[in-house]
Amino acid sequence: MEDHRGNDREEIFSKRVKAGKRTYFFDVKSTKSNDYYLTITESKRRLQGETFVFEKHKIFLYKEDFGKFIEALQHAVDHVKNELMPEVDFSQYDVEESEPELDDELKWE
Repeated sequence: MEDHRGNDREEIFSKRVKAGKRTYFFDVKSTKSNDYYLTITESKRRLQGETFVFEKHKIFLYKEDFGKFIEALQHAVDHVKNELMPEVDFSQYDVEESEPELDDELKWE
């Protein structure tokens, strides 16, 4: 069981990315000293008995590591694209899924 004491800070920004059976959350939160950090959460829905549970894995990323993290991620992605799978057209995966907009009006059909 995860210990959330002190980790439930105010959320400033959130972006959700659906990816098949997984969902990734990119959340910007604030510290007590008005600094900011990023949490990246992977959430997977799993069947446990007769009900579904969500298995979550979280990474905390602090401002001093943003550049190193982005650089390492880009190098890893480039390695897969250019060295391991150069024949794959990755642009087919670049379509961003848009979330449906909520309509203020109720419509009865």
